[in-house]
Amino acid sequence: MVKKILYVEDNKDTAEAVKMLLDSEGFETHLAFNGKQGLEKVSPDFDLCLLDIMLPDMSGWDIFTKLKNLDGYKFIFISAIPVSKERKKQLKKAGVSGYIIKPFTKTELIGCIKKCLKN
Repeated sequence: MVKKILYVEDNKDTAEAVKMLLDSEGFETHLAFNGKQGLEKVSPDFDLCLLDIMLPDMSGWDIFTKLKNLDGYKFIFISAIPVSKERKKQLKKAGVSGYIIKPFTKTELIGCIKKCLKN
């Protein structure tokens, strides 16, 4: 069964490039370019939500907080801001499945997504 991913990213070039990459790996990827769009596109059909932390209208954390109780949803944060191991532990306890630092490689992204979807 094809896994569906919602990617919320305000940089359209980055979003389109990641979508092409994920689609070529067999995922069905949907894009939102700000937090409001992301929240409007949410549906139970998605298996994973990739969230850019810094969006123009709200943070990825704000979106996560609103959606974290949806059944079956997994979340990976994508950010240019590195975080400590302690902060990653706190995020994991809160329900975040992964944290990817920009710029990232195809291998890092796909590896994190596959690991997240297995759990």
